Amino acid sequence: MINVDFEGFRYHKPLPNFYKIDNPLNPKRRISDDLLLKLNELAKEHNFTGISYSKLSDEFKKEFNIDFDNVIIFRFLMGEDLMRMEFSSEKCKLMDIEFQDYGVHIYELADFLRENGFQADLLHPLDDNLSLRAIAMQSSDCIITRSNMCLFKEGVNNGFFMIHTSIDNLPFKSENHMLWVKEFCSTCGVCINSCPKDAFDNNEKILRKVCTAHKEGCSECILKCPFFKRGYDKVKKRYEAMKSR
Repeated sequence: MINVDFEGFRYHKPLPNFYKIDNPLNPKRRISDDLLLKLNELAKEHNFTGISYSKLSDEFKKEFNIDFDNVIIFRFLMGEDLMRMEFSSEKCKLMDIEFQDYGVHIYELADFLRENGFQADLLHPLDDNLSLRAIAMQSSDCIITRSNMCLFKEGVNNGFFMIHTSIDNLPFKSENHMLWVKEFCSTCGVCINSCPKDAFDNNEKILRKVCTAHKEGCSECILKCPFFKRGYDKVKKRYEAMKSR
């Protein structure tokens, strides 16, 4: 799981540097609709399920000591068969293989942008100095669930890579339509009740040193989550029906 906010997150091996093209000396700042479409198509060819865009605010950059503005998030769904495996060191190895495979492709996407005149640099998912979840939330395209995972509409079993870029005119969102999930999560609690390690404290906050997701690949909170079992649209429809009663 690509979630750098777990302490000791180290079962993924570091990604090698796969760049084949250098950043341009004078990077372009605006991308055409056609070229952005080609980027999306290339991402789909590599089995990424979607792209989100974060425009980092000045306050956010100051808080996290970040000196870039524009981030492209490339999302993928972690394999269901892999997710359903019993957690073990072998499962971690297989998860790392999946991670490395997508990692190779993220460099290809960065090279595509560089080749077309844009700055493009990978935000390394194992950098302890970055909070990729916080950057993802800046996209207004996801929400953090009670189990501390990033939920995008295609699923809670999302992995993602990020590229920061010189492109200023990406289709950024200004409003997050997934904020209702916070209230839903507060009334659910399936992840807490199903955790085999009791990795939540008395305030129902996850205990990162107890959680074994980062050491053994435990996925129970994801597997039991309604968003994994039923999908975002069905959960939202049921939630709205309950709220209207």
